[in-house]
Amino acid sequence: MYDIAILGGGPAGYVAAGKAGEAGLSVLLIEKNELGGVCLNEGCIPTKTLLYSAKVLDTARHAERYGVTVPEAGIDFGAIFKRKTKVVKKLVGGIKVQMRSAGVEVVSGEGVITGRVAEGFTLRCNEASYEARNVLICTGSEAVVPPIPGLREGLGGAVVTNREILSLTEQPSSLVVIGGGVIGMEFASFFNSIGTQVTVIEMLPKILGPMDAQLSALLQAQYEKKGVTFHLSCKVVAVEGNEVVYETPEGETCRVQGDRILVSVGRRARLQGIGLENIGVELALTPAGKPYGIQVDAQMRTRVPGVYAAGDVTGFSMLAHTASREGEVAVNTICGIADEMHYNAVPAVVYTNPEVAGVGALDGARTLSLPMAFSGRFVAENERGEGVCKVVLDSEDRVIGVHMLGNPASELIHGAVLAIEQRMSVEQLERVIFPHPTVSEILKETVSRA
Repeated sequence: MYDIAILGGGPAGYVAAGKAGEAGLSVLLIEKNELGGVCLNEGCIPTKTLLYSAKVLDTARHAERYGVTVPEAGIDFGAIFKRKTKVVKKLVGGIKVQMRSAGVEVVSGEGVITGRVAEGFTLRCNEASYEARNVLICTGSEAVVPPIPGLREGLGGAVVTNREILSLTEQPSSLVVIGGGVIGMEFASFFNSIGTQVTVIEMLPKILGPMDAQLSALLQAQYEKKGVTFHLSCKVVAVEGNEVVYETPEGETCRVQGDRILVSVGRRARLQGIGLENIGVELALTPAGKPYGIQVDAQMRTRVPGVYAAGDVTGFSMLAHTASREGEVAVNTICGIADEMHYNAVPAVVYTNPEVAGVGALDGARTLSLPMAFSGRFVAENERGEGVCKVVLDSEDRVIGVHMLGNPASELIHGAVLAIEQRMSVEQLERVIFPHPTVSEILKETVSRA
């Protein structure tokens, strides 16, 4: 009997498995696809690899701004995607080594919880049976394909999700993105940079969903200058071959054509086929009574003793770094180490060019704002670049939110995470010594000058 069986080898599962193995627990990790999950194989890593190629191309095309001549910069679409595959394989291999080092037994297949035994639970995978004292469910999420006429029927043809678009062998001349959230905008950014005509259709009146409205508007304006077309507050009503049919806010029916149609309207927890019903695991419900994830507490415990859940399957914070931390909390709880999740300082990043990053509250007692141009390093490295840093404060002048537009926001936001976690005041943040010249200084400049 294993001390812990983990279903799913994504950021929650493999991090938890490694931590549990290093703590001396006997660990079974079951993954039906590749280790690393969606993040490593179909999401975070492959998309960021593509986006970096696009950023290199953008830099080369505008090198003259920095006094450098790069004649006729172009792309090799096949080589870009080949490099993406190489990067993914290398990192998957690294996780396999990590699992072996931690003594984790990895089984490839689809695991199902089949019931209980006196000391724990039974599971099945590939016709083999296993027993474990504790079970950690990390089955992740999948792309939502809404019931729009013609959309599901088009999958495998013109219609693609984030998974299929990563397997393209030829560059599409045009791309229609249904959904202007993080995933949609990152793919819009990549394909726009390499020369594909991109159209984004979003049901909401703004892109990037819950992220800061001002920064969303600024990013949209920058991509409109680059040639991306946006149709906001528009509802897609049908997909007919290579055409997307949508309704405008005024009720007008319009059509737009694309070589490829990317459906990117969100993700949902993978709850089916796990065997939750066999042991009575309860699901979290929306106000309308619809299940959206596995119900857990701050220690990632379900209401079934010995059963835990972490990552996208909880339906709460569908981010890889949240999943990894949740996996750590679950293992610590199993090991009797006091730990719990805090969601007040979970950073979110959009890896467009420029990047957007945010953490914490969007509103507070007051908000301080400063252009990124107040950072000398930003000006030196972002010719004609625009950006903003916003710091949200509570009534006691403590930092409760930070939101940035401008490169490299993704590498700066961790400082804001620490400030929020430590409940730092403006006065305390002003006393922190930042290295000069760095773009990170913008955080201190914002609270000092704004």
